[in-house]
Amino acid sequence: MARPSEEGLIASYFAPLAGPGALGLADDAALLAPRPGRELVLTVDALVEGVHFLSGDPPHTLGAKALSVNLSDLAAKGSDPVGFLLALALPDSWTEAWLAAFADGLGAAAAAAGCPLLGGDTVRARGGLVLSVTALGDVPEGRMVRRTAAQPGDRVCVSGTIGDAVLGLDLLTGPEPAWSAALQPDGRDRLVRRYRQPEARLALAGALRDLASAAMDVSDGLVGDLAKMLRASRVSGEIDLALVPFSEPASCALTADPNLRDRLVCGGDDYEILFTLPAGRLPEMRRRAEAAGLAIREIGCVTQGMEPLRILDRGRPCRLTAASFQHF
Repeated sequence: MARPSEEGLIASYFAPLAGPGALGLADDAALLAPRPGRELVLTVDALVEGVHFLSGDPPHTLGAKALSVNLSDLAAKGSDPVGFLLALALPDSWTEAWLAAFADGLGAAAAAAGCPLLGGDTVRARGGLVLSVTALGDVPEGRMVRRTAAQPGDRVCVSGTIGDAVLGLDLLTGPEPAWSAALQPDGRDRLVRRYRQPEARLALAGALRDLASAAMDVSDGLVGDLAKMLRASRVSGEIDLALVPFSEPASCALTADPNLRDRLVCGGDDYEILFTLPAGRLPEMRRRAEAAGLAIREIGCVTQGMEPLRILDRGRPCRLTAASFQHF
């Protein structure tokens, strides 16, 4: 059976995901008017086979992940989702069954976030699969949370738990790690799910907009991303690794192999929100995070100067044996 044309592919799998402004995906561009008193926030992330996901990852998880990693950026900016553009470069091996499952996962993530498809491009890839999503959000004028505004005296906090995704990746690649024997029955599934299907913390966006001084999502590792944010804000700071929140499966793995700790705090793909705020706002942030069903943890503080991030373990200086993810 012949594959559908590009137009047929779009009509079958992506037009059903289109929202207002997409013009039915029948034009070369979308048309949006910003809401009065709001500013647009735009972000783009590319996912490349073999770099950001594995060739055997289920297509529905790839669809959800492609959008979620961008929604995570919007959440960190205190932004509400508006819509997204999708660029999809398909290798010769694609099938309609694969594409249908991909579109299902993408559509479910879009519907849950209230972030419809607005347009995009579908092309042939000479190599592996490449996905690129450009997400659009909006915020009240002047209210986007930047990564450049951390202030001395601010507390450093993070949402959720750290390190699950890197352990999930370990479980999917290479020999079975020894620490996996320590996991509870559902622990393995939880870690793999955190790698394949990150959850954007959109429920925190409003609280971040109201209370945070600076924020970014954790994509390349907690320690490395905190160092980036402090440099961008032209300040220094410290983090105590003993305060970093780990999930129950990650804690079991860490008990079995204490050498994992540095990798957990330096590995990527957590997609939690790292943020700073004045100490006096922390109780209100905790209250609002709890009301949204999310946990936050204070893990350090911002200090004056431009010295490198100071890393502590129970108050004592320590050195890391791992490095955060770098593309180059």
